[in-house]
Amino acid sequence: MNGFERVERVFARQNVDHAPIGEDFWGETIEKWQKEGHLKAGEDAVEHFNLDLHRSGLIKWTADIDFKPQIIEENLETMLLLDGNGAINRTFKHKAGGVEHVGYRIKEQRDWEELIKPHLVQVDRRRIPFERYREKRKAAAERGMHFSSDAFGPFEMIHRMCGHETLLMNIALEPEWVKDMVMTYTDFNIMHFEVLFQEEGLPSGTWVADDLGFKEKPFISPAMFEDVFMPGYQKMNDYLHSKGLKVMLHSCGYVEPLVSGIIESGFDCLEGLEAKAGMDIGRIFQQHGDQLVFFGNMDILSLERNDRQIIDEQMEKLSHLIKNGVRYMLHSDHSISPKIEYDTYCYVLDRARSVLHA
Repeated sequence: MNGFERVERVFARQNVDHAPIGEDFWGETIEKWQKEGHLKAGEDAVEHFNLDLHRSGLIKWTADIDFKPQIIEENLETMLLLDGNGAINRTFKHKAGGVEHVGYRIKEQRDWEELIKPHLVQVDRRRIPFERYREKRKAAAERGMHFSSDAFGPFEMIHRMCGHETLLMNIALEPEWVKDMVMTYTDFNIMHFEVLFQEEGLPSGTWVADDLGFKEKPFISPAMFEDVFMPGYQKMNDYLHSKGLKVMLHSCGYVEPLVSGIIESGFDCLEGLEAKAGMDIGRIFQQHGDQLVFFGNMDILSLERNDRQIIDEQMEKLSHLIKNGVRYMLHSDHSISPKIEYDTYCYVLDRARSVLHA
């Protein structure tokens, strides 16, 4: 059984020889493993480990893609940059890590309508990762992997443009403006997907990244999700389903209160399931039954301890869930950091392929 077959069978509620496996890796992790001689220069880690799922790379979401980021200030470790969304962010110069969101030029609806929206209402072919999509789709087909197109969802694109504070306040104060942004970004994704699919062929599925939660709480209430964001998700998912594609929603953070809306929006799979934020697959499964494929929940903080006993304990927990009817695919609850040793990750894969049967 190959990766494509495993993923399709999980979605179809059929047994597999082991749970499908996907993963994301920090750039620093790849560099470290290359220096240690485990990976060749330029080698794709997903292909190196013969994982079951591959992705194409994101549609470029920055509004003004002709804008060259401007350095506002810098030191030996970081740079403060103004980008094509009018966002000012502090980033590390020599390592991966979180971005510090410092400020935003988009503060009200007029700013959005004058500075951002005009860039988003027509197809711009430069946004579409044609070459990477073509290469990864071919590699996935040759290796029998499941292959997904890749995009940010509207929540992610909006907060990267105007910030969480402006977004969240205006869901309450100016909901029609936020709804306009949601539908603009929804249509933005659909029209770029349409060009990509027509010219390069369909993927096996689609991965949509929208970080809707933080520790122990979502950013928005279920009512706000339903009123403001669900119409956009439903439109995008209806389009993708019309192409015969399953849709996977990635979200960091605690989003358990939103799961009913996620299901009603038409998502087929929830990825991330961040254990350290409080996400519990067993509890969600008890509440919602077999309505979603669960993808993730392997605690990255535990993996970073490089302790095989802890890994065995996590695999036992996941195996128990699968045996009790959970449709499951393996992924860390975030991504593989350089704190995780190469041999540790190999052990994760060996154990998963040995014990996560369904």
